[in-house]
Amino acid sequence: MQIQFCGAAREVTGSAHLITLDDGYTILLDCGLYQGRSKEMEDFNENFIFKPESVDCLILSHAHIDHTGRVPKLVKDGFQGQIYATHATRSLCAILLLDSAFIQEKDAEYYNKKHGKFGKSKKPLYVRKDVKPAMERFVGLPYDRWERITDNVELLYRDAGHILGSASVTLRIKRADGTTTTVGFTGDIGRPNRPILRDPQPMPACDYLLCESTYGDREHDLKPNEIEKFLKIVKETCVEKRGKLLIPAFSVGRTQEIVHMLDQLESAGRLPKIKVFVDSPLAVNATTVFGAHPECYDAELQEYMLTDDNPFGFNDLTYIQDVRESKALNFLKGPAIIISASGMMNAGRSKHHLRNTMGNPNNTIFIVGYCAPQTPGGKLRDGAEGLKLYGEYHELKADVVIMDSFSAHGDRSEMTDFLQNQKESCKEIFLVHGTIERMESFGETLLEDGFKSWKAPKLEEVVKL
Repeated sequence: MQIQFCGAAREVTGSAHLITLDDGYTILLDCGLYQGRSKEMEDFNENFIFKPESVDCLILSHAHIDHTGRVPKLVKDGFQGQIYATHATRSLCAILLLDSAFIQEKDAEYYNKKHGKFGKSKKPLYVRKDVKPAMERFVGLPYDRWERITDNVELLYRDAGHILGSASVTLRIKRADGTTTTVGFTGDIGRPNRPILRDPQPMPACDYLLCESTYGDREHDLKPNEIEKFLKIVKETCVEKRGKLLIPAFSVGRTQEIVHMLDQLESAGRLPKIKVFVDSPLAVNATTVFGAHPECYDAELQEYMLTDDNPFGFNDLTYIQDVRESKALNFLKGPAIIISASGMMNAGRSKHHLRNTMGNPNNTIFIVGYCAPQTPGGKLRDGAEGLKLYGEYHELKADVVIMDSFSAHGDRSEMTDFLQNQKESCKEIFLVHGTIERMESFGETLLEDGFKSWKAPKLEEVVKL
């Protein structure tokens, strides 16, 4: 049996890991889109390291595009197996993959219009019509129940607490010699005591474990300060400076969490009377999916809903889908909060809002999550004084505030705590989904905490188990 690391190897996005069993059966863990501008990765999304037609099944950890974004291409290029996911992940993929296809179509259209006269052209990885054949291969599975996917493999999903429907993956594999090997994949590890979702649930003890390391070198802000910091930023920008607060946020998970915090402040009478806009058709659809999967809610949200049956809506909140209403926000006078996708500001409506927001010193750009280094969000996180957007350079005059406590990824301590029950059983931890610097830092933390061994595989590297 072997594992080949086909994505998110010393990179944060593009998750894909191929397991080949003793009998030749192949299992692909995730099939994500690389999101970034590294020259070494520029052809990653177009070319699979493996042959899609040779993969027997795909197991998804959760619906984020960096874990699912190449699924339609995988099917289009020859994959014919089943795609396993939790029920909520399946629901979210139905809207996320259509949105991904639409963005790629528009990006290709824009590129060809601009560069076509020079003989250059670009094709989308897949288009909207490619999503339906992919969705037809999905099989929804529950949490906490072993499911047999082949004669020699059983699959268990446990709630990872990262986004709606997110899960860790545990495979119980019968070997050619009659022994059993347990291989685990954390997916993205969520955080305890976060709003809306249940806390991450421990995985069964594994012999080998693929573990994310996104924030393996740092600790997040503590939750008790979070809502107060958020309210302070709202007041400073929208009340004192009468400016606009732009919050680039992923449409799934982050947007709902921010809206719910605003809902709580409004219900408590603490939110200043400010217009709030969620400018993302995908976020509107995703919020509907959230309402359809209360099995993922934590006890705190269930209790909150006894007095507020809509935790994602209040009087001054407007959800925007129509593009004309979105453009009208550019001419809106007075203070406002605009929550818009994408969270990295490299696509979607948030990129347009960034262009129209960053030049005014009264405004604030509030970054609440990870941004790949070469994206506009990543550059702002690194201290850029301006950005080139849509072919023009724009000077940064607005304030930039970063708050990683909103992150849906566990920090160093939270991930270490999540892994505690793996110390005795796990022969090797393979760190994925992180930069090499963060992997090295997290790996040292694991050794100091008593774990046996860790590795940071390179892209395309094959490891025999």
